[in-house]
Amino acid sequence: MTSFAVIRERAERRKGGAEALQRLLPHVLTHSEMSAVPDHRILSQMARRVFCTGFSWSVVDAKWAGFEEAFLGFEPGALLFQPDEFWDALTSDRRIIRNGMKIMSVRRNAQFISDIAGEHGSFGRFLADWPPSDQIGLLQVLAKRGSRLGGATGQMLLRFLGWDGFMLSQDVVTCLRDAGLDISTEAKSKRDLVRVQERFNVWADETGLPHAHISRICACSIGENRTRPDMVSDIGASED
Repeated sequence: MTSFAVIRERAERRKGGAEALQRLLPHVLTHSEMSAVPDHRILSQMARRVFCTGFSWSVVDAKWAGFEEAFLGFEPGALLFQPDEFWDALTSDRRIIRNGMKIMSVRRNAQFISDIAGEHGSFGRFLADWPPSDQIGLLQVLAKRGSRLGGATGQMLLRFLGWDGFMLSQDVVTCLRDAGLDISTEAKSKRDLVRVQERFNVWADETGLPHAHISRICACSIGENRTRPDMVSDIGASED
């Protein structure tokens, strides 16, 4: 395997130096910060990631104030108290994107968050206590117990929440393969995911860096050399 020091040096050259690269690294919440994130903010982010999938992010962002109003501030308890008629009415509510399946995913994810909060005190505490060394296990929980939170959507959710995880964007996978990791170009199989997790764990132990920072450095080290606005607007497809 290529040394991570070599990957980091390459990323620094491409981005204009160590300080410039540092400014591109995502913010990772501490254990106490993650624990303190309210359940309604986590449900809001879940819904935002689900609605962004397959839609223009700018369209979703422009309407988000309307989403907050329509979904009662994304308070799980308040939403779970609502009758079927409330959810049916949302399918014709012009404040939001009227996609019935995604609207109902909010209802199911409100239950998911409520269940996890009952088991762990809050969803934020659940996330805070989950080790980055087993992100694959956490993604499995999101996919199995949540609604429409599998694959890249789950990875995106964790990144936007500030949880310390990697993202398997095209550039990250290309970097891993270029470094010598034997994975496919999509890295979606159980075998590939295990290998990716192991490699990130090794690099985290070697460098002391968060998994999220290693992921972004990998993305910045290869592929199209995007600007910061490009990275944010197309985070799922290229530099993570």
